[in-house]
Amino acid sequence: MDAAQRDEILTRYREHAERFDSVAARRPAVAEVIQLNTRPPALEQSPTAREIEVLQLVSEGLVNREIGDRLFLSEETVKSHVRHILAKLQARSRAHAVAIGYRRGLLT
Repeated sequence: MDAAQRDEILTRYREHAERFDSVAARRPAVAEVIQLNTRPPALEQSPTAREIEVLQLVSEGLVNREIGDRLFLSEETVKSHVRHILAKLQARSRAHAVAIGYRRGLLT
């Protein structure tokens, strides 16, 4: 790259920077543009008593069929409870749900 090309690139860069600065100066401050949400995030729904029972049995290592037998529920109903537990606790897995349950004091 010769000196003329370098000077041309620097000139274009400086012109661009000046245009950017002039446009930026005319724009309102970011705080004026973005409406900040000052309300706390909505609390997620708490698990029901039955869902906590299911979570307790999950923490004991039982599978859906065994949980259903213990609680006199169908396996499909247990699956539904587990899905709801995962959603309400925002858990990625059954093990994660159990960990969250212990942390929140839902499990003993």
